[in-house]
Amino acid sequence: MTAEPSAIATRPAIEADMPAIAELGARVFGPGRFARTAYRVREGTPDVSAFCRVAMMGDRLVAAIRMTEIAIGEQGGALLLGPLAVDPDFANQGHGRRLIAESAAAAREAGRQLVLLVGDMPYYGRLGFIAVPKGQIEMPGPVDPARLLALELQEGALERFRGSVVGIAQPNGEAPRS
Repeated sequence: MTAEPSAIATRPAIEADMPAIAELGARVFGPGRFARTAYRVREGTPDVSAFCRVAMMGDRLVAAIRMTEIAIGEQGGALLLGPLAVDPDFANQGHGRRLIAESAAAAREAGRQLVLLVGDMPYYGRLGFIAVPKGQIEMPGPVDPARLLALELQEGALERFRGSVVGIAQPNGEAPRS
């Protein structure tokens, strides 16, 4: 289904969106999604951060992005992107790219330094993501090092982050600062 761009509105995600977001994630990624390493990072963190966004066509959820506050080597100021889910009826129309851009802009404005994700360079590289040097950042489980990517929200930010990734479970959504 192709929708006119003006028919799709984006906004910050709220807790009330979670059932629809979970249903979309189940349709797009299936039951195996919970075995992914990124889900380990998100365990115990809030479902919604200030940087999560949704794309809506009326009351229908078209796409959603989750951004989880993380620390890397005990340094805060970073986010884990994912999942990014787009309703198959609305795939390849730019909704995922729009949500990433809006989330990254909000995170940059809030002083975050880096967005980390496990993803495909052909897609995310077009959006400014770069490969994390092998061994610099470690996820809590198996990850193909070629798929560990980062978006610098501040110039040179990637170089400042080294070590293991952990999710931050803070009710106010504020990451520790270093």
